[in-house]
Amino acid sequence: MDLELSAEQEDLAASARQFLAAECPMALVRRVVEEGKEPDDLWSAMVALDWPAMAAPEANGGIGFGQVELAVVAEELGRVLAPAPFLSTATQFVPAVVEAAGPEQLDTFVGAVASGAVGTLAVAEAGGRVDVADVAATASPVDGGWRIEGEKHDVLDVGRADEVVVAARLPGTSGEEGIGLFVVPRSELDVRLVHAIDATRQVGTARLDGVVVPAGRVLGEPGAMGEVLRAVLQRATAALCAEMVGTSQAIFDIVLAYAKEREQFGVKIGSFQAIKHKLANMYVALEAARATAYFAAAAIDEDDERRQVAVWMAKSSAGDCQKLMAQEGIQCLGGIGYTWEHDMHLYVKRQKAQAALLGSGAEHRARLAAHLGLS
Repeated sequence: MDLELSAEQEDLAASARQFLAAECPMALVRRVVEEGKEPDDLWSAMVALDWPAMAAPEANGGIGFGQVELAVVAEELGRVLAPAPFLSTATQFVPAVVEAAGPEQLDTFVGAVASGAVGTLAVAEAGGRVDVADVAATASPVDGGWRIEGEKHDVLDVGRADEVVVAARLPGTSGEEGIGLFVVPRSELDVRLVHAIDATRQVGTARLDGVVVPAGRVLGEPGAMGEVLRAVLQRATAALCAEMVGTSQAIFDIVLAYAKEREQFGVKIGSFQAIKHKLANMYVALEAARATAYFAAAAIDEDDERRQVAVWMAKSSAGDCQKLMAQEGIQCLGGIGYTWEHDMHLYVKRQKAQAALLGSGAEHRARLAAHLGLS
């Protein structure tokens, strides 16, 4: 498996970084945090670049890119704390549609995303645990469609989404059996946004009180979508890990630049052995997180039998990295790291929110340990 980016992927990373430097300065991020409103112009600019549907087939309005390209863009978005619904749309909603939809549904839903629609995925139940076997919302057949009952938590960008793919369980089923995927208009949901630690991104709860989903909005065969949902969660988690790497890289860059400029006792603090050790540990954790994130993306693209293990490893490593970066990022900056005026707290808050999405690093490590027979 080749873990080096191709020339085209390197160009994609460079162009994404250049675009975001112009379109998503920190002043924009701070305005979102202080005013509580995401900028439509940034998302429109991403739509113009075909980013939302970049991993969808070209025949349906996408670009046909793979998971590695998604990771490349997600990393650059994480680096600048981009306040846009890219993860929810491009790495959650679109993969669910591509993995499960029929030809007409692909044209309808992917075409809408390519034109600027926002989508998201609702899987997590109470407590935030994300696993196929834990789906508790129910889907019962009725005339002309399915009635959905339940409540979904930690739904990314749910207040801004046009469409939501909801995972629900058929009556009388358990475990990974009986899972269905249903595309529900956000207007049909009772949405309550959460006052999250990361104010650059929407997270909320969606209640489904007897929402009836027409047959044309059912993805695949109801009751047989367990494996499909698992594949979608793998893609979404791998992309999230790449975004976590980008945010971690930004923190490392800030600390490194500060260590080269700040003086104590007449010398740069970067010359102190204690600071050197901190930066060395941060760099090792960052590179480990980056390597496992891209290994997971490559394993998904190649449909490698290790893809699930790779995703567990990636989220575990990204979780370890963010914990270290958040701690050292503030500590190395001293008192200024705690202030509102400095940008460090925005990166730390994004990292803490990333760590909790789609299962914590500890949860993924526990699943990996169980898979290896270690628990």
